[in-house]
Amino acid sequence: MSKGQIAHVEIPADEPDRAQRFYGELFGWQFRAMPEYEDYFLFTAGDGDGSVGGAIGKRNVSAPNQVRNYISVDSIDDAVAQVPGLGGTVTEPKQEVPGQGWFAVCTDPEGNEFALWQSTAPAPS
Repeated sequence: MSKGQIAHVEIPADEPDRAQRFYGELFGWQFRAMPEYEDYFLFTAGDGDGSVGGAIGKRNVSAPNQVRNYISVDSIDDAVAQVPGLGGTVTEPKQEVPGQGWFAVCTDPEGNEFALWQSTAPAPS
């Protein structure tokens, strides 16, 4: 995944089952539970290189209060260090998702929340 590409989208839901039915019927998305995260259901939107991964999670429990886009970076440490100098704020420091990568939650100068994502998966050749 290249720098700046949206890597993951989290959709909060008060009722995850209702949200899964809605998006499943509207877009044909299929969901799978993530056993280590209760009330968190993964999906893939699109096919091939144009696909984006995401999840529907219980609002303010397994997902944030608002939609959060995770944006791929080459080095999460470097990106986190740049955010304040560009007028943004790091609201949640670097955290590990075991076996998958690291993320940090930030806001841009306009108050929009997003997350930085560095994967531990090898880059495709």
